[in-house]
Amino acid sequence: MALHSDDISINTLIGNGSVVTGNLRINGFIRIDGDINGSLETDGNVIIGEKARLKGNVNAKSAIIGGIVLGDVIAREGVTLLSSAVVIGDIISRKVQIEDHVVFHGYCISLDNEEKFDGESEKYLQAKIIRNKASLT
Repeated sequence: MALHSDDISINTLIGNGSVVTGNLRINGFIRIDGDINGSLETDGNVIIGEKARLKGNVNAKSAIIGGIVLGDVIAREGVTLLSSAVVIGDIISRKVQIEDHVVFHGYCISLDNEEKFDGESEKYLQAKIIRNKASLT
């Protein structure tokens, strides 16, 4: 099943007080105000609200984060960390904006040149896979 992007309207909303366990694959734009224990993948944009908590990786076109993410954030077009954000994980994006008072612990790859971005992010992801496999033995 291919993902289809819709940049105009929010296709999926996980409201405040909602808890989702498991990986999510969403078509288009999603806003999260609840809790997710699993990874999120979309070809659209994602907004992680101020009271949201996500334990897993985020893979999206772009991400605006105001809540807590314990995992890696890969968003080709851009990542914005709002002042209330906590990200414990790596960020890979062509553009990164971090407001004051953000808690960010991880590595960040941000290259605007598309060819360099693709090459460096691929090398980084491959090295991370190798490190993770090596730490399991």
